[in-house]
Amino acid sequence: MTLLPRVSRRTVACTALAAAAGSHATAVAKTQLEPPQVAPDFQITNQQIHQSVMGWCFNPMPTSDLIGHCVSIGLTGIEGIDRKFYPEARRRGLQISLVSSHGFATGPVDRGNHAECEAKLKSAIDAAVQNECSRVITFTGMTVRGMSETTAETNCLELWKKVLPYAEERNITLCLEHLNSVDNSHPMKGHPGYFGDDVERCFELVRRMDSPAFRLLFDIYHVQIMNGDVIRRIEKNHALIGHYHTAGNPGRRELDLLQEINYPAVMAAILKTGYNGFVAHEFLPTWPDPVLALRHAASVCQL
Repeated sequence: MTLLPRVSRRTVACTALAAAAGSHATAVAKTQLEPPQVAPDFQITNQQIHQSVMGWCFNPMPTSDLIGHCVSIGLTGIEGIDRKFYPEARRRGLQISLVSSHGFATGPVDRGNHAECEAKLKSAIDAAVQNECSRVITFTGMTVRGMSETTAETNCLELWKKVLPYAEERNITLCLEHLNSVDNSHPMKGHPGYFGDDVERCFELVRRMDSPAFRLLFDIYHVQIMNGDVIRRIEKNHALIGHYHTAGNPGRRELDLLQEINYPAVMAAILKTGYNGFVAHEFLPTWPDPVLALRHAASVCQL
């Protein structure tokens, strides 16, 4: 009879651990190589969360094509597209969820930008009214060298309070977007030098505006980078929030397994607050099929 060599418990444990580690590594590698499964014909069936998309993220896809894909997926809104496409989007059943105005770099921190900001905000408000949209975006702008934070805040409030009556009279809400200043890997993944990079400062600016026509655009991706504690901040400050954006972190990527934000939990928290506005997807597609990536985001955020 052939005797088998004795194997210690330690050897067995180490072998099992190595096997488990190898299995985990294989699973991770598979996750990194293969996008999550989503049906190519997935369509939203539960509209508790009103989902929209930020159009610029899908350039160079023709806007008309993107509108068609949004309709096919069951999104109900679109934003961040040239205003000349608004009539087509509305004709095909989409709402304009947010109207663009001045850029994030030319905000009211610098009083030299006030005339431009005022004109562009009023033009955006007019476009919003014309297209039955209730939200217009605004930004703080970039930090000015040598300017105190108090002066920067005062400059912002001065401009917004000048425009606010124009918005209030037309039932339009101005939404201040908070942006991260950390990611410098891509011009649209982060905005180094942006003054409104602390979401708590932005909430305080909203409070100081003291009007239901001025709210925060809570970009979940940017908040995760700069402040974190996303769900608790939503629960605490939901009355000050007028719009939401999504993207995966890091990388402003899809809402997939290679990013860290638990979007179903975040959507549930948003829904629990009674919010009935739009949540717009603003990620930069990395999957070979960007439309499938958008379908996946819609499936993740459907509750």
